Amino acid sequence: MTTFTCSLPFGCVTHRQLSQVPLLEQVEGILAQRPAALLLREKDLNPEVYRQLARQVLSLCRRAGVPCILHFYPEAARELRPEGLHLPLPVLERLRPEERAALPPLGASCHSLKDVLTAAKLGTARVTLGHIYTTACKPNLAPRGVTLLQEVCRRSPVPVWAIGGVTREKLPELAAAGAAGAWGMGAFAQLPEK
Repeated sequence: MTTFTCSLPFGCVTHRQLSQVPLLEQVEGILAQRPAALLLREKDLNPEVYRQLARQVLSLCRRAGVPCILHFYPEAARELRPEGLHLPLPVLERLRPEERAALPPLGASCHSLKDVLTAAKLGTARVTLGHIYTTACKPNLAPRGVTLLQEVCRRSPVPVWAIGGVTREKLPELAAAGAAGAWGMGAFAQLPEK
C-alpha cells in the first residue's frame, strides 16, 4: 500500500455520511495513509455517543502514531486528553479563560481575518480558514479563495490551516499562499481500504 506523503501537512476531517464503510473501519484506512492529523468532527452526535466514539478513535490514532483532534465537545476533550480540540469560534468565545486553559491545545474555525485575530486573542494554537475552494458541503456559498488565505496567513499571529474543497493537487498552491497545513474531508473519503 502506498503511504500518503506531501510537503504541506494534510489532515483528515471525518464525516461518517461520506464513508462507504462503518466509520471506525474508515478511520483505520485513513490512518494507514498517515495523515498529518485526524479531526473527529461528527458534531451532530449527542455528547455521550461522541465521547464513546472519540475514545475508540483516539485509541486507533495513538496506535497509529497520528495526532487526534476532537471537535466541538470540550467535556470530551477534558476527559480524554487528545492532542487538540477544534471549536467553532462562537463556542470558543463562550468559554471562560480558566476553561480554555484546562483544555488541550485549541483550534478554531474562522471565515475572515477578523475571526482569526479574535481566535488568536483567545489563545488558539492554530486556526482553520475556509472554505477556500468550492465544496459539495457548502454548495450555495461562494468560496473565500486563495487571495483571502494569503492575506490572512500574512497577518495571522498563529498558524493557519486551509479547509474546503482541498485536494492533494491543491496543496502546493495552499503552501505558496502561506498555509501551515490543510484539512481534507472528501479527499480522504475514498482512500483505498487496508
